[in-house]
Amino acid sequence: MTTALTPPAEAIPPVRHPDAPAPGELLGAHYEHCFGCGGAQPHGLHLAARAGEGVSVTAEFTVTTDHQGAPGLAHGGVLATALDETLGSLSWLLRVIAVTGRLETDFVRPVPVGTVLHLEAEVTAVHGRKIYCRATGRIGGPQGPEAVRADALFIEVKVDHFIDNGRPEEIRAAMADPDQVRRARAFEVNP
Repeated sequence: MTTALTPPAEAIPPVRHPDAPAPGELLGAHYEHCFGCGGAQPHGLHLAARAGEGVSVTAEFTVTTDHQGAPGLAHGGVLATALDETLGSLSWLLRVIAVTGRLETDFVRPVPVGTVLHLEAEVTAVHGRKIYCRATGRIGGPQGPEAVRADALFIEVKVDHFIDNGRPEEIRAAMADPDQVRRARAFEVNP
């Protein structure tokens, strides 16, 4: 792990927001067109995350033939995306909008097509707008052998980050959604 991923001495322990989803609650997709969690992406990960205890989440995703790199094995970039999506879900528990600043991934063992990857992520510290976190992905069950892991730094941002940088037609469509909760959720995770 690099020093950029090591919280400074003055960082504080994370605090779960009082309005955060309850442990075990399915978080759902933040945006239907998100490659990581959205249902409108036919080849996406369709990652399903649940709130955990403290400031943690669990998630699962099944590796399909659409996710392979080498024949019969998950592509490393797809596995990094699964870790990033799971880590991004932690913002639901802090009730902040945050984007990935840095993601350092270790690939421990191959993940075959057809495997369910069991992911777990937690926030380890907060320092100003910086959110330090880590995640693991296991095969063969939640307690199975570790296949991938990541340390990450997320940065809290305002919704303007998305409005100023996203494609105007998608921003307008998300902002026009009559469902106020869905409209807010569209802007709550990774860029």
